Amino acid sequence: MPKHKMLDLLYELMKNSKRSDREIAKAIKVSQPTVTRIRRSLEKLGYIREYTVIPELEKIGFEIAALNFLSANPASEQMKEIHDWILKNPKILFTTFGEGLDGKTLLIVSVHKDFTDFSAFSRELKGLFGLKLSSAESFLFSLKTDVVKHFSFKNLERL
Repeated sequence: MPKHKMLDLLYELMKNSKRSDREIAKAIKVSQPTVTRIRRSLEKLGYIREYTVIPELEKIGFEIAALNFLSANPASEQMKEIHDWILKNPKILFTTFGEGLDGKTLLIVSVHKDFTDFSAFSRELKGLFGLKLSSAESFLFSLKTDVVKHFSFKNLERL
């Protein structure tokens, strides 16, 4: 199967994964069994990690989100404990190592029901990392107001 058809299907799924294989087949001009076969291949090859809903977080009780920037050594002895804590914490949406912002090396994206909830999360995080206040910075934003563009893959640029 040509790679461009695989990408056609992937982008159609990002627009609306609730559509039937038959509807998608019409959109990308292949048969329904071909869509089903390509979809399985995309899943097997890791192009599709999961099928999930992106909820309006404020409607289910989350008022704020945070971009937490920390200094962490990925080779440190405590990283196993930190890694496990991150994977188990339901408030954390995304975590990655990187570089920038005055030597910060770890980004943690989290959501919180209110500022009190964020404060407790922040204290726990700093305690776990053994961090001083100066080695962690957060950018907080409201999920209820001032959102210019909601998180979505629907209009992701096609490369």
